[in-house]
Amino acid sequence: MTDLIRPELRAWIARWHEALIGLGVMALGLYWALTSWGLLAWLGWGLAALGPVMAFAGVQRGRFRTGSGGPGVVTVDEGQVAYFGPLTGGAVALSELTRLSLDGESAPPCWVLDQPGQPALQVPLNAEGADALFDVFAALPGIKTDRMLEEMRRSDMPRRVVIWEKSRDRMRLH
Repeated sequence: MTDLIRPELRAWIARWHEALIGLGVMALGLYWALTSWGLLAWLGWGLAALGPVMAFAGVQRGRFRTGSGGPGVVTVDEGQVAYFGPLTGGAVALSELTRLSLDGESAPPCWVLDQPGQPALQVPLNAEGADALFDVFAALPGIKTDRMLEEMRRSDMPRRVVIWEKSRDRMRLH
């Protein structure tokens, strides 16, 4: 059955599936809202309002995905990001993360996660499982996800760009 779908289309759907689901929820909600009455119509209006929010979140996640098949594997588990690569690897506790950078000079481009007292963890953007990093990065206090996504898409990516840095006030509290 999967042979009927071209690999390019399958890859496109895999990248944008969350946005497509959001559009589907909105379409179903509008259908119910405009063709039904009573409780189903009210439920339809709720879904029609929820669908664009889901689609927006899906578009951001789709923009974050750069593909897979790169070197290494990323796992996110209980507040820790771990990277297991062919030449390097390590783990960073998210509560101890002080800086997130994007290194465009390395091949392939890498996320650089800094934690005090440890060498920086470099994670290729296209490592297997790197899609899970979007939720991790989006949860960092004060991060600007639009700026992060713009920096990822730049063709003239500079050597290293700081995307997020823990504020000095938060560093003193811990």
